[in-house]
Amino acid sequence: MHPLHLRSAGTSLVIATHRGEAEIIHWGADIGDTLPDLAILNEPIPPSSIDANVPAGLLPQASSSWQGRPGFRGHRITDGVPGFDFSVRLRVASATADGGTAVIVQSDPDAGITVTSNLTLHPGGLLELIHTASNHGTSPFQVDEVATMLPVARDAVELLDLTGRWCRERHPQRRAIQQGTWVRTGRHGRTGHDSSLLLAAGTAGFGNRHGKVWATHLAWSGNHEQFADNVADGRTMIGGSELLGPAEVVLQPGESYTTPSLFAAYSDRGLDGISEVFYAWFRARPHHVGAVSGKARPVVLNTWEAVYFDHNLETLMELAESAADLGVERFVLDDGWFRGRRDDHAGLGDWYVDETVWPDGLTPLIDAVTSRGMEFGLWVEPEMVNMDSDIARAHPEWIVGPSAASHKDGGRLPLAWRQQHVIDLVNPDAWQYIFDRMDTLLRENNISYLKWDQNRDLLEHGHAGRASVHEQTLAAYRLFDALRSSHPGVEIESCSSGGARVDLGILERTDRIWASDCNDALERQTIQRWTGMVVPPELVGGHVGPTTSHTTGRTHDLSFRAITALFGHFGMEWDVRSVTGEERQELKRFIALYKEHRGLIHSGRMVRADVPDESLMVHGVVADAEGPDGGIPVGATAALFAVVKTRTGPAEQVGRVAVPGLDPERSYRVEAIFPAAGDADYGHTFIEAKPAPWLATGAEATGRFLGEVGLPMPVLNPEHAILLRFTAF
Repeated sequence: MHPLHLRSAGTSLVIATHRGEAEIIHWGADIGDTLPDLAILNEPIPPSSIDANVPAGLLPQASSSWQGRPGFRGHRITDGVPGFDFSVRLRVASATADGGTAVIVQSDPDAGITVTSNLTLHPGGLLELIHTASNHGTSPFQVDEVATMLPVARDAVELLDLTGRWCRERHPQRRAIQQGTWVRTGRHGRTGHDSSLLLAAGTAGFGNRHGKVWATHLAWSGNHEQFADNVADGRTMIGGSELLGPAEVVLQPGESYTTPSLFAAYSDRGLDGISEVFYAWFRARPHHVGAVSGKARPVVLNTWEAVYFDHNLETLMELAESAADLGVERFVLDDGWFRGRRDDHAGLGDWYVDETVWPDGLTPLIDAVTSRGMEFGLWVEPEMVNMDSDIARAHPEWIVGPSAASHKDGGRLPLAWRQQHVIDLVNPDAWQYIFDRMDTLLRENNISYLKWDQNRDLLEHGHAGRASVHEQTLAAYRLFDALRSSHPGVEIESCSSGGARVDLGILERTDRIWASDCNDALERQTIQRWTGMVVPPELVGGHVGPTTSHTTGRTHDLSFRAITALFGHFGMEWDVRSVTGEERQELKRFIALYKEHRGLIHSGRMVRADVPDESLMVHGVVADAEGPDGGIPVGATAALFAVVKTRTGPAEQVGRVAVPGLDPERSYRVEAIFPAAGDADYGHTFIEAKPAPWLATGAEATGRFLGEVGLPMPVLNPEHAILLRFTAF
């Protein structure tokens, strides 16, 4: 069979089948139209080894003598006895390609197993892989793992992934690729605060703007594994899989199991190139935010850090009036509105407006919000339940646990987490109850937005005594899908005690993610930077919190908090009634600045400079080329950049800092626009008595000069930032 060759946006994927099983022999830089005879790629056979070339298959198999991590694991249960057909021999039955898509069917007739693999190289260069395993035998077959794996070139010698915890999500860590398997396991029943949004292999020292990088992301919101596998012959595979619990997937004759999508991107321009590939895919989706409505991302006010559980109509109406005066466009009422919810010990599951707090329902507040030109949003947590709730007392069998019996009948519950447990959405009655309550809530109230929270891990998660994270995740997806179908105009945010459910599986069903419960601007600089490696800024909520952070106790100037929040979906989580005088005028100015430039921020290319001084972060958004001359219109804002000082630096002067990503043939006017001279925060921002002269007068230079030579940057106080605007002329 001739090889299959998919090409898009500078990336090639070549799939060979000449050795009997499907094998990706190249994933990386575009190699042109013409392929040689692939026999030239056969490796020499090393001593004391298998007497044949061992393919690194699309699903690497022991039946081909692959000694690394296998792509398919499972066994047949015959007459109640497990362990049969433990080593399947999948061989190509058919392989076809059409445009950017390839479909490969591999089968083992003796074992009664077929795996169909769908590979799509999307127009922007993002590769998507899905496998479906089918049981054609006459007895059950237990699937233990179907892993999606991709080869990387031998010059990929470093591995980068992300880790974290609550309020410190998505921080990078690096290591050398060494022989053996590096595995990141997520057993949270959700994506997890410590989950790696991407796993990237790259050439030595790869950075934001240089080096070759191969990166993968698993689009799944349940248990999972991500891994890099370097075998003794020097080949390296990277990939991911759903982590299945004991007997979670047992295929009866005729049944199938489909893996989550694994997304993969290649770049020869560092990590920024990986972001471009993912952003192109997101923004080409027909349901991407604004694609249908044409609406810009509204300025948000969330009430959590303003009032917490203290829901008083008069206070909230004052807050709404203050928000409208500032220019807020979406007002979100957070936790505390439903029955019995005066703190986090009770009420979850009783999704009825609390009559003791809201005797006339939510309508008076909704009317006050919408009459001031704002949308109304509401916090919910549909997948969770408090034991102190009417629904838990009425239906103890709906609460997830490891036992077949309910806790009322002696069954054991997992340990509580934030005083809450999990509703068993695999139970059709429980699923229908939750759907009906959410559906009724949306039908009876003028709600435009749901902040959908999920505040605990799914530990010891079972249905009817059997592990069920897999089915719970699919049931949650069905719940999102059904509500979106019934209420297509309602946007949904994925919040999971902050950033514990951030993945492309949930983002196919939601319109933004809450990156972290931490609004501390210093922490957010790193959290948002690495979240934005995969997720474009229009989908990442970034809020200006109070002057002193609720989660860290740090105090920051408004300019630092606002510049940080700007590079996302901007909002506030703050009692803005208390913001007065110069500070209020400064906040208004920043809201107006966001509205002026959100079109650029939410459509442009994300650029992150490689700065030798590790105390300095330089990042921004550059407009995509438009117009007949291939550039942005004269006089238009071409880019916004933030220069951020995270701590004291090693040198007295920062020196010249290059600003990459601009058109080298165009000329730009550069000016510092926030904080500007006269702003309340201006005097706190700079260490030096006389900042770099060009900050006061502006500067003009070509994109080539700015990218290669740069500008002398001011010495900023730690935990301060300035915002620069680049205008084409």
